[in-house]
Amino acid sequence: ASSSPSSDRLPLALSLHAHAVRSGVAADRSVASHLLTTYAAFARAAERDRAFGDCVAADAASPFAYDFMVSEHVKAGDIASARRLFDGMPERTVVSYTTMVDALMKGGRVAEAVELYEQCPSGSVAFFTATISGFVRNELHHNALGVFRKMLSCRVRPNGITIVCMIKACVGAGEFGLALSIVGLAIKSNFFESSIEVQNSLITLYLRMGDAAAARKVFDEMDVKDVVSWTALLDVYSESGDLDGARRVLDAMPERNEVSWGTLIARHEQRGNAAEAVKLYSQMLADGCRPNISCFSSVLSACASLEDLRGGARIHARSLKMGSSTNVFVSCSLIDMYCKCNKCGDAQTIFDTLPQKNIVCWNSLVSGYSYNGKMVEAMYLFKKMPARNLASWNTIISGYAQNRQFVDALKSFNAMLASGQVPGEITFSSVLLACANLCSLVTGKMAHAKTIKLGIEESIFIGTALSDMYAKSGDLQSSKRMFYQMPERNDVTWTAMIQGLAENGFAEESILLFEDMMATGMTPNEHTFLALLFACSHGGLVEQAIHYFDKMQALGISPKEKHYTCMVDVLARAGRLAEAEALLMKTPSKSEANSWAALLSACNTYRNEEIAERAAKRLHELAKDNTAGYVLLSNMYASCGRWKDAARIRVLMKGTTLKKDGGCSWVQVRGQYHAFFSWEAKHPLSMEIDEILDLLMWESSL
Repeated sequence: ASSSPSSDRLPLALSLHAHAVRSGVAADRSVASHLLTTYAAFARAAERDRAFGDCVAADAASPFAYDFMVSEHVKAGDIASARRLFDGMPERTVVSYTTMVDALMKGGRVAEAVELYEQCPSGSVAFFTATISGFVRNELHHNALGVFRKMLSCRVRPNGITIVCMIKACVGAGEFGLALSIVGLAIKSNFFESSIEVQNSLITLYLRMGDAAAARKVFDEMDVKDVVSWTALLDVYSESGDLDGARRVLDAMPERNEVSWGTLIARHEQRGNAAEAVKLYSQMLADGCRPNISCFSSVLSACASLEDLRGGARIHARSLKMGSSTNVFVSCSLIDMYCKCNKCGDAQTIFDTLPQKNIVCWNSLVSGYSYNGKMVEAMYLFKKMPARNLASWNTIISGYAQNRQFVDALKSFNAMLASGQVPGEITFSSVLLACANLCSLVTGKMAHAKTIKLGIEESIFIGTALSDMYAKSGDLQSSKRMFYQMPERNDVTWTAMIQGLAENGFAEESILLFEDMMATGMTPNEHTFLALLFACSHGGLVEQAIHYFDKMQALGISPKEKHYTCMVDVLARAGRLAEAEALLMKTPSKSEANSWAALLSACNTYRNEEIAERAAKRLHELAKDNTAGYVLLSNMYASCGRWKDAARIRVLMKGTTLKKDGGCSWVQVRGQYHAFFSWEAKHPLSMEIDEILDLLMWESSL
């Protein structure tokens, strides 16, 4: 049968099949093989399956027939049928192993693929290459290196495709020395000159090594360039941060494909240009390109950053139409997008309908619930996970920390250690944040000791977190020691130390440290200035605060609500209430509730009833359910002897069902945290505590 038969030859094929059946030779291995390939060429799946079934029934199906049918099911996207047929094969060949490993890897079903890889008694170059390619596709680069070593030990000679996959694996694993050795092997085997794919991969290798000039040289010396070559050049500009140059390369390309567009979309998304990434996606569709898996993931991540539910839903619809929505990478991006848009229910639905869930999918949904403050749901899902990795533990611990459930963050950290999972830098960042907010110096020191044991104490992230923890726990000397012994500091490190000094009452030293920061050439950010204004506020340094507030704007940093709140606090603490009110009135956003609350609090201190009433009115307009304004105004009326007005405010609070927020305190005793709430007796030992308090009060009265 011809590989591209015309439709008018189909009746002849059917007639020959009928003749073979009447002659009793349809089950002959050679005849059956020709029938299978003929029907496949005509896209006649029903007749193909019937011919194969006849062979199986007659116990005459050859290994080729099985291999061919497994491949046909895979081509049709029916992996389940392919796997059932593979499992039922009387004799599995390396060809069928290769087909199944490749299909499972492409579907993200890595564990199943690895199981088959380990079962295969022998390997061909295609088998090893498919496995290496699969690991690279799933970003398991070190696993790919291990397969390559086994391939060489089995004396299987790599081909050009193997070389390309291995260069990608080395790049992903950061094994640049090994990559250059493989390039040498490619040159020795004459793959470099004869294979444009190998030349393209060399461009990528030099790019990842940071040698853009060498990458450009390879491109310029290529006799033939394809769309992949141009895309690699586009990546050269993208990696160097020249996205405008990358766009010029894209526009100059004689041919563009989804990879070219996807590369530029991904680079914009990774650099925080989410809106531009979405715009490029629309231009790609207008150019007639169909988005691939990587492109869907990138543009969905951009929509998540923008919290663009409508745009994300449109992309979801297109992925459904193209059959890409069940891919694990696209599904994880969809889960993240819906969660970022506060649609956890839709994210859960996507998760529940996934035919195969890998650990990244589980982590994505746990992270999504955490992002939305739904820690009960996050922990429920976390407990159901069939397996957990470091990212899983980091997700739940950081989720608790970000939602200010610091005790639960530390409990989860202890559970992590008990499970045998080794913590990493991200873990300790969250744990030290929890210790800092709980002022738990003992637990913080224990965490510090573990970072030393793991050899990550000098990491800029860990060093910053440790310095911050010690400062917030009142151990300023240890905080300063950590800060000054760090081999490298960034703007976050400086800001944390400036904030630590300010919070511990060393306002002037905080300002001096800021000047040291400026002297090093480090550029302050909005958080640095917030810490600086906080220092001025609590140190009563009004003129300095005004100076730095102006300097902040001179550096092109627009003040946010918290900056205005600090400035109002500075002026109000000094009794300059009219200036504080004037500042609030001329702010671009007319300010927010916290700024007016700060002014109202100062009015209470200085008993300025006129400004207080205006501030209370404005505060009520901005936050009708905020009790702070009512309480402050009521207290001020009471302190001025205006009891009727104070009573009126209290009655108003009751009439609007507003309730003063209760207080909460906690204490650490023998490594255990105990929380106490003013509005209810939630502690399990409340009765015993009350009895001891009664006894102490009785003894103190004697």
